[in-house]
Amino acid sequence: MADLQLAFVNFKQNAYIVVEGHTQIADRFFIIRAGKVRVTKSAQVIEEEGGNILGPGDFFSVVSTMSSHLQIETVQAITDVTLISVHKEQYSQLIKNNAPVAMKIIMQFSKRMRYLDEALARITLKSATTEDPAHLFNIAQYYIQIRQYEQAYYAYHQYIKYCPNAPDVDRARDIMAKISRYVHGVRFDYKPDELVRSYPKNTMLFCENEPGDELFIIQKGSVKITKIQENKEVLLAVLKTGDIFGEMALLESKPRSASAIAYEDCTVMAVNRANFQQMVSSQPQIIARLTTLLAERIWLIYKQLANTLIEDRLGRAYDMLLMQLERNRINVNSPQAYLFDFGPKELVTMLGLPQSDGSSVIAKLIENKFIQIRQDKIFVQNISEISKEVEMFKRLQAREDYMRSRGAS
Repeated sequence: MADLQLAFVNFKQNAYIVVEGHTQIADRFFIIRAGKVRVTKSAQVIEEEGGNILGPGDFFSVVSTMSSHLQIETVQAITDVTLISVHKEQYSQLIKNNAPVAMKIIMQFSKRMRYLDEALARITLKSATTEDPAHLFNIAQYYIQIRQYEQAYYAYHQYIKYCPNAPDVDRARDIMAKISRYVHGVRFDYKPDELVRSYPKNTMLFCENEPGDELFIIQKGSVKITKIQENKEVLLAVLKTGDIFGEMALLESKPRSASAIAYEDCTVMAVNRANFQQMVSSQPQIIARLTTLLAERIWLIYKQLANTLIEDRLGRAYDMLLMQLERNRINVNSPQAYLFDFGPKELVTMLGLPQSDGSSVIAKLIENKFIQIRQDKIFVQNISEISKEVEMFKRLQAREDYMRSRGAS
């Protein structure tokens, strides 16, 4: 590859190449040229799709490297291996010189995202996700119940559009007519050349289970990503300026796996399949950004899956707060104050709990003198107290697990 010098490194059988939780932030990933490796995690909540054995052409450590987090996995050579080492700063040049490698990483990330997302839904919501467009009606009904008419109106409209012969179409039309006076700024169709779009707060950009062929880049404002399952809303993320979303539907030609709702007035740029293919080679910095965002989301889902292993709900709440601090690269050992960009209700949905159960968790949380609610946002007076609480709950659970294992033996 011209202008790109990649290093080749060799490891003997049984050598450890990457160690989970290593104190140094990952700065390079590896492509396997020859041999095989085994990938493991301390919190192996689910079995990896495709298994944990990787061979020639596969890659590892991309998630930690591109998201600039600590290693989330341990990789050990099970044969002698030869690896291509790619430094994070070389990635844009790698895309420019070898677009197929970048596309392979992006496609694998997209598939892993969907797989992990479905696994998280099964664990937290005790049910499997569905790709049936008819689910749009159930989503609309949920938003009617909580009087979020913009979201309901959008979901009803898409239900009628994609399921014109479904049994509840007439009912959907009737409800739309009744709530239309409460709906403002909702749009459904855009011209192909209308790439920059504006959405008022609380309006839907797209709805879970509807077909999609565009990804979006936020230019101003913020967007929340949610799922509706078993009559409750689960908040997956709040995305801000520069973030990219909606890529899985574009890359895999599958229905949207979640809904995107304007968290505040926002402006986005839409990228369709034709534009995306051009961007791979012409704008490697955007593709690098997309890879980084996918890596960040995969890292977050791994953390969320590990969170489900914490038995104490209050412990899970503290761990979720710590996770958000780590995600925003806040020094978790700092004595400084911090205002989260979400409130108690959003924290409960992140945990996948019903609001009725979540209320008692929040009540216990704010008994901590370092935690307050300010303007419907969670505020902590001393960040390091979150880390201390998480460590305490982990030690308690480790002790309980040990006692159970002793009793079982």
